[in-house]
Amino acid sequence: MALANRMSRVPVTIDPDACIADKGCTVCVDVCPLDVLVIADDKSTAYMKYDECWYCLPCETDCPKDAVKVEIPYLLR
Repeated sequence: MALANRMSRVPVTIDPDACIADKGCTVCVDVCPLDVLVIADDKSTAYMKYDECWYCLPCETDCPKDAVKVEIPYLLR
């Protein structure tokens, strides 16, 4: 399985202006049951490293700054 070498546009997006990962927040990473979210190497923001999202939404609902957005595909709504 190939791994993503850079941040990409995937179902889970993080608003870098709202994300407080640089202040030590790891809520979205901690609540993801698939461990697909990680904190960037420069600790500035979180991002989705693997495109394996189950659209379960705890990352979006638990984010203290509403920085996480999960785009649920039309056929799953």
